[in-house]
Amino acid sequence: MSFRCSGPRTGDIPHVVVPHVVVTHVVVPIRGSRQLFAEGHTMAQKSKSPSAERKARIEEMRRAQHASERRNRILTIAVSAVVVLGLVGFGAYALNKKSDQKAAADAPIKGEKDWDAAKLGRNHVTEQVKYPMKPPVGGDHNQVWMNCDRDVYKDAIPDMNAVHALEHGAVWVTYNDKASAADVKTLSDKVKKTSYSLMSPYKDQAGTIMLSAWGKQLSVKTADDPRVNQFFTRYVQGPQTPEPGAACTGGMDAPQ
Repeated sequence: MSFRCSGPRTGDIPHVVVPHVVVTHVVVPIRGSRQLFAEGHTMAQKSKSPSAERKARIEEMRRAQHASERRNRILTIAVSAVVVLGLVGFGAYALNKKSDQKAAADAPIKGEKDWDAAKLGRNHVTEQVKYPMKPPVGGDHNQVWMNCDRDVYKDAIPDMNAVHALEHGAVWVTYNDKASAADVKTLSDKVKKTSYSLMSPYKDQAGTIMLSAWGKQLSVKTADDPRVNQFFTRYVQGPQTPEPGAACTGGMDAPQ
């Protein structure tokens, strides 16, 4: 575009050259319907993508939670099974042990001596009683029992108080000078672990080691004789006890 103007002259009309304006057409592309649909679909997808991602995350969390719940259920079932098996095994063990103890208690004890309990006096007396056996296994006795709750006495104890302990269901372990120190310790350890039992030396008894209960007595040579355990199993608070459950404490302690 250009214009031209000549200098002014007096009386002349200015000559003005009007610039030429060339207008060209502008081409505006018109998108096809398919392109518009595709672009609209893409925009819709972009607008929906955050929502889809949230749904995906939620679904993933649900799957993880379900997997965790399944693992917990499996773990619970496994632990329960182990507990049940353990209880069954322990129950079987306890039943077998109880059965073995009952068998031991019912089996006859070789060499055991017994006296008719009906003929053994149970009166409380103050005068000295002369018993027909040593150590005594029953008869009239002092009104105060010898403490027999795992009591081990280093010196001899009075017969009349010890017999009262037998009436309460105790087992009395005695030994003479022929017993070895090892056997005395073994028996002492056993008595210290067994309620309703007591132990003391008894110089003029016939056997090296003797075990006495109400109306029952056994002699053994060594502490590892299996009949020792058998005697304890059967007669500590056993069926021979005239006063089952009576106290083994609160009586007479070591002689002064």
